[in-house]
Amino acid sequence: MDPLLNLNLLTPVKPTGQGEAPGTPGGPGGQDVPSFKDLLQKAIHEVNMDEHVAAQEARNLMTGQGTDMHSAILAVQKADVSFNTMMAVRSKLIDAYREVMRMQM
Repeated sequence: MDPLLNLNLLTPVKPTGQGEAPGTPGGPGGQDVPSFKDLLQKAIHEVNMDEHVAAQEARNLMTGQGTDMHSAILAVQKADVSFNTMMAVRSKLIDAYREVMRMQM
């Protein structure tokens, strides 16, 4: 999963006070705008699928079921990069949450 390819899924932030709650359908052009939760769930699902593909490729390589070593190593590396990216995003989200909680009102 290349995180830079998903940048086009992000929509611009609308100014507040337009009468719509965040994440509600009916965004620009009447399209349903995916919520932040949906984007995170999709990204986590993609990381999980990368992990399953890597495990299957490694299993096929060990049992000799026609998987070449290059595709198995590539699948494992892709899963590793996806997981590390997900963990970096998680850390940034936790840091942002802690920063918001430290703010004084």
